[in-house]
Amino acid sequence: MPVISRFPVRYAETDQMGVVHHAAYVPWLEQGRVDWLAELGVSYAELERSGVYFPVVGLELAYRRALRFGDTVGVETRLSELASRLLVFAYRVFREGDAEPAATGRSVHVPQDAAGRVRRLPEDLYERLKAAAERET
Repeated sequence: MPVISRFPVRYAETDQMGVVHHAAYVPWLEQGRVDWLAELGVSYAELERSGVYFPVVGLELAYRRALRFGDTVGVETRLSELASRLLVFAYRVFREGDAEPAATGRSVHVPQDAAGRVRRLPEDLYERLKAAAERET
């Protein structure tokens, strides 16, 4: 099941016209990923301490409608693709109460070790992620 992260649009995330700046969406997606993993019982901080990192190697965002200061934003996050050396997350960003998303996106991640070398996901983590991804389809 997708995880939804909710938070208010902060004034600092908007431009002079009160519209959310396009760059504000990236940290929202990041929070969605962290929350998705936490819902699975996986602490990203613990992953990094154990030597597993998920750097972003690809990012796509499609902006559909403006969000503004004072809106409450929901970021729906799900794991859309998984392989031993690849994770792809899909996102829907919406104004709370709206049925249509304000933006959609995806981020691509390649697991690496602390030295930046590509590595396989640990088997136990891979199995947990796989089970979660199967529940989302």
